[in-house]
Amino acid sequence: MADGSDETPDKSPDLAPDLAKEQPPDPGGKLRIDRWLWFARFFKTRSIASRLGASRKIRVDGNVIAKASQTVTVGNVLTFPQGRIIRTVQILALGDRRGPATEAQALYEDLAPPELNQPLSKRRGPLEGSPARREPGAGRPTKADRRAMERFLAEDD
Repeated sequence: MADGSDETPDKSPDLAPDLAKEQPPDPGGKLRIDRWLWFARFFKTRSIASRLGASRKIRVDGNVIAKASQTVTVGNVLTFPQGRIIRTVQILALGDRRGPATEAQALYEDLAPPELNQPLSKRRGPLEGSPARREPGAGRPTKADRRAMERFLAEDD
């Protein structure tokens, strides 16, 4: 200090990037199931995925999970409802962000046959002989409607 030099440490800001944010998870890593479902774009918000995990409706390798904080790894098989469809997917990658749909589709392999990925109302096959459907909100059929349906169904026999 006698020579006039200032011995205070260098107070320049640390220019090193925040490594925790920029490094993708390692290939052998783990990720919360609600985050993975959100990254893979199965659910619009993470809170929806979290609620599904907490409601015990997700299976990981055949075992029911009780918490959305359950971790998954590459190779796990998930079974969960999505709307009126039961999805079965195998995790191929964990992902590090919620990216575009093409990036999200690379995170998993759909194990269900394509015809099972359609809503029940659009499937063909054994459900074709199901009872007549009414428009949502149309209410209960009247007596005349019921008799007309019975006549129509009797004509098929």
